[in-house]
Amino acid sequence: MIANLVQLAAEEEQNPLVPPGPELLVGTIAFAIVFFFLAKKLLPNINRVLEERREAIEGGMEKAEAAKVEAESVLEQYKAQLAEARHEAARLRQEATEQGTAIIQEMKAEGQRQREEIIAAGHAQIEADRKAAAAALRQDVGKLATDLAGKLVGESLEDHARQSRTIDRFLDELEDGATKAEAAR
Repeated sequence: MIANLVQLAAEEEQNPLVPPGPELLVGTIAFAIVFFFLAKKLLPNINRVLEERREAIEGGMEKAEAAKVEAESVLEQYKAQLAEARHEAARLRQEATEQGTAIIQEMKAEGQRQREEIIAAGHAQIEADRKAAAAALRQDVGKLATDLAGKLVGESLEDHARQSRTIDRFLDELEDGATKAEAAR
């Protein structure tokens, strides 16, 4: 056991962090080969792939930016079309309102005209009825006056021309008396 301890103590004198010379030489050569291989073969491929990826990303960003600009342009066109459509709708509403107002005015004017026609026709009818009533009244009053005059005078007044003159004279005197009475008021 002492022999083992002595041997362990001898090995411990050598630093475990510093490798022996031949190992250091082999490790350095292996490192140089790997470094050379990586620097000449692998690193250019990695750089090329990274460059392609960077270009693809930048191209994608440029495409995205172009798409964004185009989308904003389309959005502005859409907003312009929407505003134009709203303006057109407002104009059509205004036209419809104006046409409705015009139609209402026309209908009122037509109703007023028809009312005036009806009133005029009514006045004409009343005037015609008044004249017919006055003529009928004149005949009836004339007949009664002739009969009364015939009874008062005692002779028959059957002569039609004489009868008409008498009736006209009597009614004219009545109208003149009524006109004078109204003027005196």
